[in-house]
Amino acid sequence: MRRERTRRRWALLALVLVAAGAGSTPPELADLLEHLPPAAQERLRENARQWEAWSPARQAEFGERAAQWDALPRAERDARRERYLAWQSLSPTEREPIQAAAARYAAMPPDLQAAWRAQFDALDRSDRRGWLFGPDLGADYGTLQPLLAQVPEGEHAALLRTLRAMPTQQRRELSVLVQRTPPAGRAALRRELLSVSAGERADWLWRRLQH
Repeated sequence: MRRERTRRRWALLALVLVAAGAGSTPPELADLLEHLPPAAQERLRENARQWEAWSPARQAEFGERAAQWDALPRAERDARRERYLAWQSLSPTEREPIQAAAARYAAMPPDLQAAWRAQFDALDRSDRRGWLFGPDLGADYGTLQPLLAQVPEGEHAALLRTLRAMPTQQRRELSVLVQRTPPAGRAALRRELLSVSAGERADWLWRRLQH
């Protein structure tokens, strides 16, 4: 409940900034704004400026889409947010084959689309989620998943960058190491992986696999 009230306060602050425009912000919400990180403050102000530049018709259209979003079940909103964030994390090089595959899928006859969808839906939920990380990392997600589970937010982006930068063979060697490591030791393994430079990673993997 407390978390939900906090989320509502931030949402209210955003709405007030939009509505206030060049006017003054209520003191209690101005104080709330000051406690946000500078980058978040600037995003809110930029959103307010963008809102003011929109026509009434566009504002109404946005409001309708926002209402449709709020009407979705929580699980669906979370799933869509996860897909959006995963897409944003991909590089242009990784997005290109995905966009090409999406175009090919869209051009398929409905019965062939349904067959491919059935195959995807038949995958384990963890495997389906893994493909959100792109074609390269997604192919290795099943064996790397224990390393990616319950990653602290501050380490998540760095871990994904490291895994994506690793050649396929290194990821496969890391998968073996992950499977050998008991659950209690995986956090330490993850931190050690992140501390090793790209040039030293092959030797580090070799040494760890000899133990």
